[in-house]
Amino acid sequence: MSKIEELIQQYCPQGVEFVKLKDIGILWYRGAGIKKDEITTDGIPCIRYGEIHTRYSIWFDECVSHTDENKQATKKYAECGDILFAITSEDIPMIGNSVAYIGKEKILVGGDIVVMRHKQNPKYLSYALSTVDAVKQKGKGKVKSKVVHTSVPSLQEIEIPLPPLPVQEEIVRILDAFTELQAELQAELQARQLQYQFYRDNLLSFNNLNKGGGKMK
Repeated sequence: MSKIEELIQQYCPQGVEFVKLKDIGILWYRGAGIKKDEITTDGIPCIRYGEIHTRYSIWFDECVSHTDENKQATKKYAECGDILFAITSEDIPMIGNSVAYIGKEKILVGGDIVVMRHKQNPKYLSYALSTVDAVKQKGKGKVKSKVVHTSVPSLQEIEIPLPPLPVQEEIVRILDAFTELQAELQAELQARQLQYQFYRDNLLSFNNLNKGGGKMK
């Protein structure tokens, strides 16, 4: 029996409960607009909704962007453990993309982001919200205009499995290990691809064969 099976047997022998986010989110609120031209190289760390789609995955502890806190008329912050949802997207599969913030300092949260505060393992929630089933549920609350939108009430209806914290922590440990391995494999694949391109271009240039001035027939 694996450790995860032992923990499930110990903490939830009757099975894992499924809950809606509205039952575990103790605080929900929307961020406030941070314009693109207000992004700086220093200042307070901040996050804009587009970065959830393009710059972050399951969790992050440092922001790629900063801004001048004094220039923000309305300030909304996220803190360690919060789940951040992007409620605007250009297509349905991306709507409601979410990420867990696990950094030490408060960060400013831009518009079209919804923050959920809770008392669960933040990485576990983020992994659970990235499953195929959760992504399908996120798309149910879509409102289509030029872009796709969702809302807090729709996000709150998403249902995920919620085992006790010790089980959550073991699942996170396993998935983090796979994520790290995947990153290593991706780096190796990229290196191999560059190596392949180098040899392909050199082999097919025939420079070495033509140095003597002769022509290939």
